[in-house]
Amino acid sequence: MINILIVVFTSQSHCDWGVELNGLSLDYTKLFLVYKMPLFFWPLLWCSARKNKVIKQRREAGREEMGVLSNSARRKDSPKAPPKKKSTTLQYLFDLDSRNYNANRLSSPVRQSSLESEYEEMHSAISYCNCIFTFTDPWESPSQQDLKRQKLNQILSMVKSSKRSVDEYLLPHLMIMISTNLFRPLPPPSNTYNIIDLPDDEEQLSSYSPAWPHLQIVYDILLGLVLNIEPKILRDYIDHHFLLNLLSLFQSEDPRERESLQNVFHRIYSRFTFYRLFMRKAMNDVFLHHTFETERHCGISDLLEIWGSIINGFAVPLKEEHKLFLMRVLIPLHKAKGLQLYHRQLSYCVCQFVQKEPALGGVVVRRILKYWPVTNCQKEVVLIGELEELVENIDPNHYRQLALPLCTRITRCLTSSNSQVAERALYVWNNEAFMKMVLEALEDVFPVLVEGMEKNLRMHWSKSVRQLTENVRAMLEEMAPNLYYKCLEDMDVRESEARREMMERKERWERIELAAAAAEQMKKIGSPDHHNFQV
Repeated sequence: MINILIVVFTSQSHCDWGVELNGLSLDYTKLFLVYKMPLFFWPLLWCSARKNKVIKQRREAGREEMGVLSNSARRKDSPKAPPKKKSTTLQYLFDLDSRNYNANRLSSPVRQSSLESEYEEMHSAISYCNCIFTFTDPWESPSQQDLKRQKLNQILSMVKSSKRSVDEYLLPHLMIMISTNLFRPLPPPSNTYNIIDLPDDEEQLSSYSPAWPHLQIVYDILLGLVLNIEPKILRDYIDHHFLLNLLSLFQSEDPRERESLQNVFHRIYSRFTFYRLFMRKAMNDVFLHHTFETERHCGISDLLEIWGSIINGFAVPLKEEHKLFLMRVLIPLHKAKGLQLYHRQLSYCVCQFVQKEPALGGVVVRRILKYWPVTNCQKEVVLIGELEELVENIDPNHYRQLALPLCTRITRCLTSSNSQVAERALYVWNNEAFMKMVLEALEDVFPVLVEGMEKNLRMHWSKSVRQLTENVRAMLEEMAPNLYYKCLEDMDVRESEARREMMERKERWERIELAAAAAEQMKKIGSPDHHNFQV
């Protein structure tokens, strides 16, 4: 049997030196016993020393919590006031017991084992979800597709859980799985519409993805990560390349996917403030590419909705870069042939700028008139509505400057042979802001308006257009009767002068034709003077 020499000492409060064994301090001043002890008695001695230490620590903690004063604090001659006692309540004891229970539960081997098994289970689910199902391949198993959907829902439940966060070791695998499922080649356009003949309803251009049951859950997982994890942690995974790949998915023809993309992209813009400048520039590139190159992009309306909320948060006065975005990116979008598909969102963005700075209204109106379509009636209808909305928001001081070009364009529209364009232009006169603008420059705009009204009443083929024109004509006569009749007389004079010039022009052409016919006849009969004619 192996023996060990053990030296045991008594503990005293005035001890100033000692030894520490396995975290247990043994203070000693005099020798108590020296003898040989068998080795198997050593654990008993160690446990006894540890128990004494724990009892001592608990006693000290209890004294501190109950507010027991030290001897020095109880002296009357002490200059310091006694510390305030802490009350020991039942709630405090419950909280203390709960903390001890949670600490023991988390540090227990059973808990650690369950965490490890849960980690392995989630890692297995993420790995399985890297398998892509197209839902168009006949060799794909429906049971495997359903199993992947179940595992995706399991991952989504973990991401949305508020009790615990995503394990830092699972996050890289999770982002790889998301990228594998989302970033894929998009199919070619399934519709064959001509750009000019695009339908008004965007649903007619939609093509639904068969893999949406899986894609929808993946988008929800990504959204949950963006909302529940700090941007500084996700910054290593959601980088510029990831954002550009997300932006390219806006070309999908599935409106459900674009709606989810819009939600995710907007949330990233809101939370990842350090990416805002890059994201704005990337979206601007998409707009410019659509305007000047492709003229076809399914996600322009969704991106403009994001921009609408961004513009709404701009501070006043607007920065110069924001004004440049309005003039160089948003306004040129009006020239695209598929304007009717995203005009509602575009008009909202433009009006937001004008509401924040009404002085921009004049420049915006002139730029839109510059891009006015000639043969696209659908664009004319939507642009008339946008001009009407802009007039309501521009600075009234610019009414006189804009009255003539605006009324000239509206008059041309109300005399259009397309009844929809003509009727939409006539309905503008029900707008109070437009009428105020006309009143600011009556003498300038009335000659143009009177001529257009009279031309419609005499020559337009649509009965409904003629009836609306009659109503507007009566309103203009009531507004300024003397000026209206004066403009009507001036119009008659101009028409008479035009008829006279036309008759003179016709007579001159007749004389030229007679002279040409006489010269041709002289060539045929061989006149001796034919050599005197020179070309």
